[in-house]
Amino acid sequence: MFRSNAKFTTERASGYLQQLCKHFAHKFDVQYDPEAGLIKFPFGQCDLTADHGVLDLTVSAETQSDLTKTCRVIGSHLERFAFRENPKIDWQPVISA
Repeated sequence: MFRSNAKFTTERASGYLQQLCKHFAHKFDVQYDPEAGLIKFPFGQCDLTADHGVLDLTVSAETQSDLTKTCRVIGSHLERFAFRENPKIDWQPVISA
């Protein structure tokens, strides 16, 4: 399993979490509330949490190419939704112990 994480500091963390989840719920299996969400794509998934002004995104996939695709999909949509804040989504590998 390959994993990456990104954090976006914003006062609208919960709003963006819900917006992303609602957007993808039309096509994919999605569960969410104002503080946490899970989006399951055919090629990977994204766990989201909103807490104290930070939207935390953790993406996981079976292959590196699927991980890259999942990061790209989530990142591009967040950049579009949060365009006024011009977010810089910096994905970092998650190293499992």
